[in-house]
Amino acid sequence: MAGTTVVLTGPECTGKTTLAATLAARFDAPWVPEAARRYAESVDGQLSAATVEPIARLAMRLEDEARAGAPPLLFRDTDLVSTVVYARHYYGTCPAWIEAEARARRADLYLLGDIDLPWTPDGVRDRPAQRAELLADFRAALEAIGARVVVLRGEGRARADAAERAVRALLAERATG
Repeated sequence: MAGTTVVLTGPECTGKTTLAATLAARFDAPWVPEAARRYAESVDGQLSAATVEPIARLAMRLEDEARAGAPPLLFRDTDLVSTVVYARHYYGTCPAWIEAEARARRADLYLLGDIDLPWTPDGVRDRPAQRAELLADFRAALEAIGARVVVLRGEGRARADAAERAVRALLAERATG
């Protein structure tokens, strides 16, 4: 079970941050915050094609720092797959090295949030009408790297419980073989 990583991923407003914190508390494990949000807030939301690489570097640094303590289980509020998807969505392309790192750093499990939760503006989010397109893009990107994916639906406790069941199933599988 050493080094098991679970990533909360998906379009805007799919409960990623809430679930990352909830799961980390339920499993007494650390979680890594979303690098893109942290970066966007540091530059007042002014993102461009030129910020894709700094966001990717920040995501890798945050992950590496979290892994330095060798936690048996680590939750991430997004990873480089999100960087790939959003770079392609906004700018039409993603640097090849980021795509390669996304594949190399593939998590053990991706919990993909469905778009069944309401979209809420917050100063960084800006694509309410493209959530279905982005969900399809996330599915395609995860499939391309051979990721293990569980789609999460429902609100509140139901969504969190489904996420917990998926994590417990992965941990049980890893413990037995």
